[in-house]
Amino acid sequence: MKVTIQSFDAAAKAGDIELNDEVFGLDPRADILHRVVTWQLEKRRATARGTRERADVARTGKKFGRQKGGGTARHGDRRAPTFVGGGKAHGARVRDFNPSLNKKIRALGLRMALSSHAKAGSLIVMDSLTVKDSKTKALTADLTKLGFGKTALVIDGDAVETSFALAAGNLRQINILPAAGANVYDILKHDTLVLTRAAVEKLEARFNG
Repeated sequence: MKVTIQSFDAAAKAGDIELNDEVFGLDPRADILHRVVTWQLEKRRATARGTRERADVARTGKKFGRQKGGGTARHGDRRAPTFVGGGKAHGARVRDFNPSLNKKIRALGLRMALSSHAKAGSLIVMDSLTVKDSKTKALTADLTKLGFGKTALVIDGDAVETSFALAAGNLRQINILPAAGANVYDILKHDTLVLTRAAVEKLEARFNG
């Protein structure tokens, strides 16, 4: 699959890049993407710290007082939630929100997410992300010309270009990730996927390795 390389520099000559069909040319499957997104979101969930309930408190099991005539309720022991130091009634419990998912399915989901943008025509490959003087105003004008869409995820190589990161810091519609952070949920959530030449090389090497 050939894609034209875009550039912020109007004087730069447009070229083409050949994308690996094993990474960018797959037919997306909704069931695979759903499994990976669900796995990602559940991995983010944090469980509550478990509280000690009546059966977990280490206190005496001796009966609190006489069954009758003591002027108090008929408590069996000091572990009752009504006592200071007693167990918590209906307390928070530890729950497991981290289901396992096969690595092959995760890798397949990421390739399908990349392919979905390539097939929809919402994939843009950039030669470089360098922004003149790191100015937001200059970047906004460039984005309008290139047609980045309402929301865009920009993925760079090992590290994001500093000038672009500074210029895009005030733009809510732009999110930035290094190639190592590419994931299915963020890719699918944005209208446009923007990859640098370095990001393409990193992603293809990630799957071919």
